[in-house]
Amino acid sequence: MQWEVVIGLETHTQLQTNTKIFSGASTAFGAEPNTQACVVSIALPGVLPVLNKEAVRCAIKFGLAIDAEIAPRSVFARKNYFYPDLPKGYQISQYELPIVGKGRLTIQVGDEEKVINITRAHLEEDAGKSVHEDFHGMTGIDLNRAGTPLLEIVTEPDMRSAAEAVAYAKKLHELVQWIGICDGNMQEGSFRCDVNVSVRPKGSDKLGTRREIKNLNSFRFMQQAIEYETRWQIETLEDGGTIQQATVLFDPDTGETRAMRSKEEANDYRYFPDPDLLPLEVTADDIAKVKATMPELPEAMKARFEQEYGLSAYDASTITASRSMADYFVAAAADFGGEAKLVANWVMGTVAAKLNEEGREIAVSPVTPVQLAGLLKRIQDGTISGKIAKDVFAAMWAGEGNADTIIEKQGLKQVSDSGAIEKIVDEVLAANAAMVAEYKAGKEKAFNGLVGQCMKASKGKANPAQVNEILKQKLA
Repeated sequence: MQWEVVIGLETHTQLQTNTKIFSGASTAFGAEPNTQACVVSIALPGVLPVLNKEAVRCAIKFGLAIDAEIAPRSVFARKNYFYPDLPKGYQISQYELPIVGKGRLTIQVGDEEKVINITRAHLEEDAGKSVHEDFHGMTGIDLNRAGTPLLEIVTEPDMRSAAEAVAYAKKLHELVQWIGICDGNMQEGSFRCDVNVSVRPKGSDKLGTRREIKNLNSFRFMQQAIEYETRWQIETLEDGGTIQQATVLFDPDTGETRAMRSKEEANDYRYFPDPDLLPLEVTADDIAKVKATMPELPEAMKARFEQEYGLSAYDASTITASRSMADYFVAAAADFGGEAKLVANWVMGTVAAKLNEEGREIAVSPVTPVQLAGLLKRIQDGTISGKIAKDVFAAMWAGEGNADTIIEKQGLKQVSDSGAIEKIVDEVLAANAAMVAEYKAGKEKAFNGLVGQCMKASKGKANPAQVNEILKQKLA
């Protein structure tokens, strides 16, 4: 039987506020355990929550960014369950009336674009944290995180592969950083994804029974978890078994998912409106004020890059996948002044590869946009070849100076003197009679071999275009 995987995501995005969602306690990461667990966060008798206006502003920004409905009236509810790191015995969240309604996000997988529909995004408070590794046979509770503002973003079950789910998560991760509502630090838990996975026979409209993989904080783990879970569900069904709805955890050491508990339904949480909080009202004026602070969004920037710089849809999409990469490209292209495609190629290729290799962000690249532009100018005016430019870039990355300094110091200027190049070509032809004979016998690859020998003889300094031209003349 042919199977189809159906995937939906719930993402907990920690909002970039200085204080918690219902109190003035700090949200700073890394404080000593339980030093930021204020009386409101742990609901001591007589205390009342007061909504953080900045958290609301962040939610509105997100709604605008995904072209969503922003509710003029939304309601906070109590989500009741018992867990040691939930000191109140309930979590303040939004249920029936969330602040952000239906929206959409466009992802790119390979050369194909796909729209992922977002069902809702609602404000809620985070729980504390259970700590197991530092206690033998016991669990420690750190309530610093309790009350930290979250925006939970829920999609429709629109994704059909692990690749699509990861593409969506990456796009969302970049967007919340782009608009400045989340720092995106997955290691610190600022961006955590729960993935709902089910399978069904291809062509069926009926959804299968889903299992929810909790708290994935790595795109690599997400890919592995979905692929394993999909295989497990298909094998279980093909062996005559049934899928039980459950919450599961992914173990990165084994690459497997394992059931943690049976999956709760909404009625298990006994939602009801929080009597301590008034309904949240958002006016058209509130939305207009937030809209005035919004940066240019990725999709608009992508379209502008295609028109203004003549980039392909793929190149523009890649460059605008990160705001910091887009800013770097714009700065380099402005200083270079030449063909923007060359700048894009270097940013997406050599620069990105080096950053990935060293685990750096482009904002702290050792080669600045202006320095990259200076290197590309030397390629453009024929001072160095593209191949030599890679060596110059490596020296720039190592902190040896700008392109002109390195070219001068290492004597890397390209040889463009036709007489000097002709002499090199004559010597190579004389020393490679067999290769010349192969070329004349119709073997085109032999020509490339001769070009390579000429470049080797010139230590990479000969102008490749002139080498090609002179060789063709000599071999004619």
